[in-house]
Amino acid sequence: MAPKDSTFLGWPVLRQLATGDFLGRGAAVTSRRTREVEARTTTADRVVQSVCPYCAVGCGQKVFVKDEKVVQIEGDPDSPISRGRLCPKGAASEQLVNSPTRQTHVLYRAPGATEFRRIELDKAMDMVADRYLEARENKWQEFDDKGHRVRRTMGIASLGGATLDNEENYLMKKLYTASGAIQIENQARI
Repeated sequence: MAPKDSTFLGWPVLRQLATGDFLGRGAAVTSRRTREVEARTTTADRVVQSVCPYCAVGCGQKVFVKDEKVVQIEGDPDSPISRGRLCPKGAASEQLVNSPTRQTHVLYRAPGATEFRRIELDKAMDMVADRYLEARENKWQEFDDKGHRVRRTMGIASLGGATLDNEENYLMKKLYTASGAIQIENQARI
């Protein structure tokens, strides 16, 4: 252990000479503050396994939680996909959860309005459902130009993203097909 910082030997150069750490790569160049710092991962109340939300790769993450707040996210070494590694976005995903600019309420801007206003989630869901049904009804085709029965709507289309998993894509395909939509695509399609 390095000598105390408050003494004359607390100066880094003198500590290096006194301890034989001539290249300054050991304890001689470590400050008291550095020695006292504890990693957030060691003080966490629990660790939760998760999957990175950014792309379809599905890298494993370890989410460190203290006092019901995410304090750190690291790669999960037990993940067969990423083996503990994360890309820069995955490594910074703690910021996604704890950002002070993160939206936690539904905002709505009416047609022609210049400002967003906060609305309840239930109201927003009802608005989406009403518009979905209206688009389906207004663009419904029972027969095509040649008289063939098609039973479809051209008023609904879906473009899925790479962060959706197989189960979500399966449910979306079922929903849109049952609604009569035929324009269903996914960005991550092979």
